[in-house]
Amino acid sequence: MPDLAYNALTLDRATAHRADPAWLATQRSRPDARVIAFHDGEIHDAPVTPDTEAVFLGLDGDTPVFAADIPEPHGPTRDLRAIFSTLDPAEAATLAYARGLLHWTRNQQFCGTCGGATQPTDGGHVRQCQKCGKLLFPRIEPAIIVLVTWQDTCLLARHRNARSYSTLAGFVEIGENLETAVHREVHEEAGVRLASVHYQASQAWPFPSGLMIGYRAEAASPDIQVDGSELDEARWFTPAEVRAMGEHRTDSIEHHLITDWLARTPPRNGTPR
Repeated sequence: MPDLAYNALTLDRATAHRADPAWLATQRSRPDARVIAFHDGEIHDAPVTPDTEAVFLGLDGDTPVFAADIPEPHGPTRDLRAIFSTLDPAEAATLAYARGLLHWTRNQQFCGTCGGATQPTDGGHVRQCQKCGKLLFPRIEPAIIVLVTWQDTCLLARHRNARSYSTLAGFVEIGENLETAVHREVHEEAGVRLASVHYQASQAWPFPSGLMIGYRAEAASPDIQVDGSELDEARWFTPAEVRAMGEHRTDSIEHHLITDWLARTPPRNGTPR
């Protein structure tokens, strides 16, 4: 499978230095320091004042890179997913990393144990409760995404109130491994039993704080019974039908799961590719 969007991070995270406040202050004060501005999860091309709280992302060569949320934008903002195809892969990964860490920062201002206010430490990669001392670490939410096949067709579903079809996906629950999550999600949502499951690739997915783990799976039978809650419809699609739908969003692992399957699946009854 080709390199996936947002996976090409080249920054040195400088983990050994993040716990040193003096080192971080020196990096932030450097005239060449880069501070990436965001507002409400979108990129904002605006200067950031020196007193704005920022998280340390790492070093780009020798250049320190930070990210900061600004309360009010003074100009247009840009959605990362809308512009990713215009970006160098390393830059797209840096912006995604910044977006995910800032999302966690915005949502971890208070301690979930005692309600006390939290303050950043370790360059913003840890927050500490000022009341009970609890250390809070960035939370990543793993989710599986799977392309299920039956003979030379694949399973796509239309989720509740959606207009287009997509692969099945869902969050991994406590107490289950990734493969168990694949079996459970596919059976819960589409009523399909799986004969085999094969790992394909994983993708950093800070929208807002996920890690997508991609699988291919073979169904044990073509029987489908949608749950009526998550899905409105699910059915088997031929390669020709999938191609007729046009491109999925090309920054997602879903796009690569589907295009890889199309490349490996021969046309049915002479249907041209």
